[in-house]
Amino acid sequence: MSEDDTHRIRNGRLTAIIKAQGAELCSLRDCCGVEFVWQAGPAWTRHAPLLFPIVGRLANDEMRYRGKTYRMTQHGFARDSRFVWAERGENRCALVLEDSEATRELYPFAFRLTAAYALDQYGLDLSLTVTNTGKETLPASLGGHPAFNWPLQAGVPKESYALTFTNEEPSPVRRVESGLLLAATDPSPVRGTVLPLSEALFTSDAVILDPVNSHAVRYACTDGTGPWLKMSWRGFRELGVWSKPSGAPFLCIEPWRGYASPKEFDGEFSDKPGLMHIAPGAEEQLSFRVDVGTS
Repeated sequence: MSEDDTHRIRNGRLTAIIKAQGAELCSLRDCCGVEFVWQAGPAWTRHAPLLFPIVGRLANDEMRYRGKTYRMTQHGFARDSRFVWAERGENRCALVLEDSEATRELYPFAFRLTAAYALDQYGLDLSLTVTNTGKETLPASLGGHPAFNWPLQAGVPKESYALTFTNEEPSPVRRVESGLLLAATDPSPVRGTVLPLSEALFTSDAVILDPVNSHAVRYACTDGTGPWLKMSWRGFRELGVWSKPSGAPFLCIEPWRGYASPKEFDGEFSDKPGLMHIAPGAEEQLSFRVDVGTS
């Protein structure tokens, strides 16, 4: 990669690397050398893609709008688009993606998506802003899809880890089939505030909390030792937890504003459940933060 492809932000304790392609976080490492972000590989070739202008899939990968049909593949095009650097500082950076002739072939709307990363001694903030630069309402979803190493420490069984939420999460969870949201729900696997982790949890794909009651979740070994991380979010309403159903050494903790098309949905894109509807000239700002440490 050239120097323009990535940017490294750092302080005395943490270092993060962000790519222009997809505005994707591809490393978050502490001063002891602990890497928290999944380093891609055969099991999954991404690190922490941004999901825009859809989260999940549309039926037949098609978006219908005002009598026209557009092809839109899973999670949208932002993750495969090159963003432009707007800021490149020592401990912060910002990237921008705007609509173009290429995006309008997939999604006939004017927009600006800004991703601003800021690093401090405790963790990393990501602020995401969707601006409607057009003259009609902007229907869109937005999500994070960061993958973290699972386990966070070599040699520790994956089943030794759990997610601990700030609030109880008793509501039934949603599932997907062939990428589309099922109408039926499953009983919550969260025991009070704790979700024990195991590969079996993902046999039926992602676990979707819709809505999520909590504003943060801690990912750590249940015995309280070793590296840990805490993700908190603002503006997001759903949370996906995912790993490969076949098993893989990563865990995705995904704050979402929106979700895949319900399996039975067959309407116009603007009527799809879960979308933001942003007025001309207005914006929606959402953010999440990852704090890290070692016990």
